[in-house]
Amino acid sequence: MALLNPAGTAATPPDRGVAPGPRVLLSAREDQLDSVLALARVAAHLGDLRRTGCSDLEPPPAAALICDDSAATERLLALGVPVVHLRSGSDAPSAEETPTGRALVRTHRPGWLPGSPSRGARPTGVLAPRRAGRSPARAGTLVLLSLWRVPADEAGAFTSGALRELADASLRRTGSCTVVADTGLGLVRSALAGRQGVRVVRAADADTDALHAGADVFLASPVLGALALAQARRAPLALLPPLGPAQRTLAAQVAEVLPLPSVDDPGDPALWSPPLAAGPWHLLDSALDDLRGAQRVARTLRQLALAPL
Repeated sequence: MALLNPAGTAATPPDRGVAPGPRVLLSAREDQLDSVLALARVAAHLGDLRRTGCSDLEPPPAAALICDDSAATERLLALGVPVVHLRSGSDAPSAEETPTGRALVRTHRPGWLPGSPSRGARPTGVLAPRRAGRSPARAGTLVLLSLWRVPADEAGAFTSGALRELADASLRRTGSCTVVADTGLGLVRSALAGRQGVRVVRAADADTDALHAGADVFLASPVLGALALAQARRAPLALLPPLGPAQRTLAAQVAEVLPLPSVDDPGDPALWSPPLAAGPWHLLDSALDDLRGAQRVARTLRQLALAPL
């Protein structure tokens, strides 16, 4: 478990001439891209609440936001800390991933996604980035790669084959390539070693939303955090081949609603010249999702911190 905040550094209370807000604990699974993105987007709406990590429990925080780590949620509940437990992803949780009923469980799930939400969890809707704008001087390619729970043989074959081809094509077409990955960093770095203009960043160390704002081409694994980023900014997105059962399930659900392009042929010129129009996002029913999921989770955490149950 690790503390994340929007700046990626130790949080300090703002100097506004008033007493700082209550202290809240923030923690996410660093090896799961969706978990990292979810926590960062909620944290951006916490205002003057002071943030801490799991290594600082004395005195106990007023409340906690835990993304996807049920064991951490159970430990904090045992200490009497009110917890908002945020699940990332659309797959049904296993028994060990489901915290007790004492936590307030939320699930990041867009309203437009087919299927039913998990039992006992309230859907949050889309966790959009705080800022919807993109840089007018965009350049390069951003690749969001999730290898979380991907079988080792699939991960190895993809990184040594398709990922290399994509990185080489992105250098030729856009001049640079940034790969943000959650786990399997050794595989990724080994596969892309020696390529000038390619950098590999661990998801927990990256400001992914800012990287997307400055990138011209966006390629991503089928994960909800990437979909939310493109939907909120009405930005073009091409999906990497789904890896592992969870990504294949989500990709199939998305395909029922959205005709997103897939990264099948790195030599396809259309992949590197995304349209200026909004893409397929206009096909979504705006009444199904207001993009304010992160604000709702932050509001719930603030209520727990200011008036614990």
